[in-house]
Amino acid sequence: YHAKIICLVGLNDIFLLVFLKIFYLEKKENAYQVISWLLPENHEKELKKHFDSYMKEALHGREAFDTFVKLMEQLGIQCSDLLRRSDIMDSLKNENFDLVFVEAFDFCSFLVAEKLGKPFVSILPTPFGSVDLGLPNPVSYVPVFHSLLTDHMDFWGRVRNFLMFLDFFLRQWRIQSTFDNTIKEHFPEGSRPVLSHLLKKAELWFVNSDFALEFARPLLPNTVYVGGLMARPVKPVPQEFENFISKFGDSGFVLVAMGSMVSTYQSQEVLMEMNSAFAHLSQGVIWNCKPSKWPKDVKLAANVKIVDWLPQNDLLAHPRIRLFVTHGGLNSIMEAIQHGVPIVGIPVLGDQPENMVRVEAKKFGVSIQLKQIKAETLALKMKEVIEDKRYKSAAVAASIIRRSHPLT
Repeated sequence: YHAKIICLVGLNDIFLLVFLKIFYLEKKENAYQVISWLLPENHEKELKKHFDSYMKEALHGREAFDTFVKLMEQLGIQCSDLLRRSDIMDSLKNENFDLVFVEAFDFCSFLVAEKLGKPFVSILPTPFGSVDLGLPNPVSYVPVFHSLLTDHMDFWGRVRNFLMFLDFFLRQWRIQSTFDNTIKEHFPEGSRPVLSHLLKKAELWFVNSDFALEFARPLLPNTVYVGGLMARPVKPVPQEFENFISKFGDSGFVLVAMGSMVSTYQSQEVLMEMNSAFAHLSQGVIWNCKPSKWPKDVKLAANVKIVDWLPQNDLLAHPRIRLFVTHGGLNSIMEAIQHGVPIVGIPVLGDQPENMVRVEAKKFGVSIQLKQIKAETLALKMKEVIEDKRYKSAAVAASIIRRSHPLT
């Protein structure tokens, strides 16, 4: 059976691209084609300006929600530009696709799917709660997104969770209302979709998480965990890394990868504090940090190797790895779970703090706030996780759970 599937990839839907590449596209050569749509130059500049502002506020620990709303307003304007492109929209309609793949945070793709009148499935790249999928959410034990609570709440925790529940829906309304003008312009009165309803029309929700990480919560039959789907076969570590690792013998090494966005905007002060912290370790440290961003007046610690790129999955599978220092991105956490590696997380923005709450609750890692980063504090956290074998045991237990239900 052959089906025609369209994947609507927004400005930053890297997860959706990788998901589809692993799930389907690698199986057949020449099984797909790409239709590119380029933003008008003035729109691209505006988007970059708001995105840079959002990242800088988040990295300085400031409330960045208002800036995020402005960013979403730009995406709404750009969505209007796409829907006005009759050449693209007519081409998509004429193809008569059987199914549409969309990503939960790209609201424009939901509107395009509605315009095409085709069934769609959606990918959620973050934990539950970041958008309303229509799942039951009993606030007595299901923590609201950004509440930083676990599934074990006392009375005051539940009061806080209820208030956060109200706040969440107010914020969702503000975010989704940024597309109101787009909907009014491109859908006739009487048949205008409501974004919150569109999200619940998805035939399937693929959620980038796993029972090994998520708290217990009600699920519906159209909700599927795919948190381990991006796990790749392990390859031998390149020789330059093996040579470095071998210098530290049984002490092993620590892997540090803070994600592309955080690494791009990371301040030199944070780099200096992290470098000083790594100098306190007896392990080697392999750090994904652009040498071009390294402060020229700071000497790199003797046990640290910085590289532009590293094979993260292969290094996490290495028998001598002792710890993973990460920004708390969900894909990085899922890779660490896959290989049973304990974590020290430095969450910055988005779903990262929520992810680290789950890691701490499952007891295979600890977190430290970026604005609290001091060399001594970070060094103590890393030594605690490396030396206390309970963290490693919990990470291995999570790995067993993850591997107990292979994704096929």
